[in-house]
Amino acid sequence: MRRSVSGLPREFWWLWTSTLINRLGAFVATFLALYLTVDRGYSASYAGLVAALHGLGQVVSSLGAGVMTDRLGRRPTLLIAQVSTAATVALLGFVQHPVAIAAVGFLVGMASNASRPAVQAMMADIVAPEDRVRAFALNYWAINLGFAFSSLAAGVIAQYSYLIGFLGEAALTLACAVLVFLKLPETRPAPAPGADGAAGEPAVGLGTVLRDRRFMGVVGLSFLMALIFMQHTVALPVAMGEAGFSSSDYGMVIAVNGVLIVVLQIPVTRFIEHRAPQRLLVISALLAGYGFGLTAFAGSLGVYALTICVWTLAEIVNSPTQMGLVVRLSPTQGRGRYQGVYTLSWSVAALVAPLAGGTVIDTFGADVLWGLCAVVGTVAAAGYWLLMRGLPAEIPGGASAAPEAPARPEAEAASA
Repeated sequence: MRRSVSGLPREFWWLWTSTLINRLGAFVATFLALYLTVDRGYSASYAGLVAALHGLGQVVSSLGAGVMTDRLGRRPTLLIAQVSTAATVALLGFVQHPVAIAAVGFLVGMASNASRPAVQAMMADIVAPEDRVRAFALNYWAINLGFAFSSLAAGVIAQYSYLIGFLGEAALTLACAVLVFLKLPETRPAPAPGADGAAGEPAVGLGTVLRDRRFMGVVGLSFLMALIFMQHTVALPVAMGEAGFSSSDYGMVIAVNGVLIVVLQIPVTRFIEHRAPQRLLVISALLAGYGFGLTAFAGSLGVYALTICVWTLAEIVNSPTQMGLVVRLSPTQGRGRYQGVYTLSWSVAALVAPLAGGTVIDTFGADVLWGLCAVVGTVAAAGYWLLMRGLPAEIPGGASAAPEAPARPEAEAASA
């Protein structure tokens, strides 16, 4: 633990703390469906519609927030996103009309997802290249640690008042905004000489990102990986229910995922952080695909838990490694846009995966879905192997060979 947390800058730990506080208040994402069906009395189809609109809001904000991160800066984008999230989450607890609930749900999705490109770009600005895999792993660890505690607390709170849960999330999100305002400087790198146009706009646009074939290949593979991982949200509980298991059985086995991430993320990252990303991504894709594929043979809670162990290990390896690759492929002046497009792959998968998984189960059965997961994982593994052939070598320690522009003077002054 001491080796894993040492040597990272103070600003990173303030950003890490902000992430942890934000995830401690994750109430809406966990209990939105129960709130609409149990507390408000709406149908399951209406709850699904609101969840879809929430996901659509995330898709819309991915690109917009990436552009804002590069144009306005990391800090302003974070502040706007967090204040907007606090306001819309609080509002969601009070609105009554079904159209208003759906509209606010869409806004919550937009606001809550808008901070991701800014957080990831700021982390890349703050942390030295050789420490980025470790930093992304620690941030991912904070996300899961906070979510584990928030799920327990939210379950208790929901028994008394859903409104308290909404207001509690709004208050914690606002606390994140205050922390960012007080402790985090702007970290957007200064423009390289000649990089700006006459109007002072960055040289990297969305068109630049979309024409970057290698990076868009990473985005496509990320989408495939997200399709696999997100089968645990709808397809896995549905399949377990059809097999005669209860919701409490599902809750018990899926808890293995969070526990393993909290326990293993740091030691596994120490093992992988300076190893070849190509091999790690190939292995993680195979573990994810065949981990879910093994679910076809699960007949007991123990076997379900074992399959979750397999694909959770894939998740632990894939997340920081892929984030490090995204930063490595992103030009310094376009980190926000690149992170926004990368975030889009997960947002779109969040919309597609539940629908695709449910359709396959209804039409062909759950075993076919788990077999398809193995196929998709194999395709993703082959894609990572092909995509990373010929990737420019890194200097010792894992840093990219390309130089980076210095930080803005105001960021250096604030750090001092």
